[in-house]
Amino acid sequence: MRIAILSDIHANEEALRATLLAIEAEAVDRILCLGDIVGYNTNPAECAALLRRAGALCVAGNHDRAATGQIGTEGFGLTAARAIAWTRRRLDGDLRDFLAGLPLKLGIDGRIVAVHGALHPDLGCELVRLDNDERRLLSFEALAAHPSGARICAYGHTHRAELHEYRDGQIRRLSGDEIALRHDAYYLLNPGTVGEPRIGDPRASFVVLDLADHRVSFRRVAYDRSVAVGKTRKAGLAPPLIFLPEPVRAALKRSLRAFRLHGAAREALRRLRP
Repeated sequence: MRIAILSDIHANEEALRATLLAIEAEAVDRILCLGDIVGYNTNPAECAALLRRAGALCVAGNHDRAATGQIGTEGFGLTAARAIAWTRRRLDGDLRDFLAGLPLKLGIDGRIVAVHGALHPDLGCELVRLDNDERRLLSFEALAAHPSGARICAYGHTHRAELHEYRDGQIRRLSGDEIALRHDAYYLLNPGTVGEPRIGDPRASFVVLDLADHRVSFRRVAYDRSVAVGKTRKAGLAPPLIFLPEPVRAALKRSLRAFRLHGAAREALRRLRP
């Protein structure tokens, strides 16, 4: 069985169309989406319709659950929260029901467990970022104990395409576009993001998991991002830093966060003064 795995579409119709077209050439048996179908960009209904038409299996992401009111946006950044508010106003009943009905976790043929954020914990797993080995170990332990016997957990949320292996008590990050899987190891597999790049590469990404050949293939897809960005800007949803390289954006975000915290601390001190 060959499975195309994608994640974090974030209402980017242009990126999703290009990705699904590339997937057609891969002759896969199944398409799996790891959530965050909506958020940030302006085509939530169109993206959901494309996935449903393709027969994709989907799990719920934190943006999907926030858009339907199943969780709040207290932990979201300003841009993300603004996009969720915009999306909520545009959800019809069918799309709302579709998103609200998506499971947090999904097992496939006893071979793969699909989640958005992490396999742990049971409550709030869609919000957990597997961005360090301490959290990865917790999800590896949950995978090893999973009743399905699956050795692969597919996850999204971090927007970074990567594969981690757990064997002999050690976690290793594996590199390369074509990676063979071992029978005696466990894996955390992230296909990256279709519609909201964060690492300086504007292309959409997905993976093809070949269960017969025990191989993971990472794929990148070019598309005209200016169209999606133009629509997002017109809707007032695009952050002003969107075209800056990721290291620069990250540094500016840290500075702005520190500035806001400093201002909040000063205001708290002012109120404490007699």
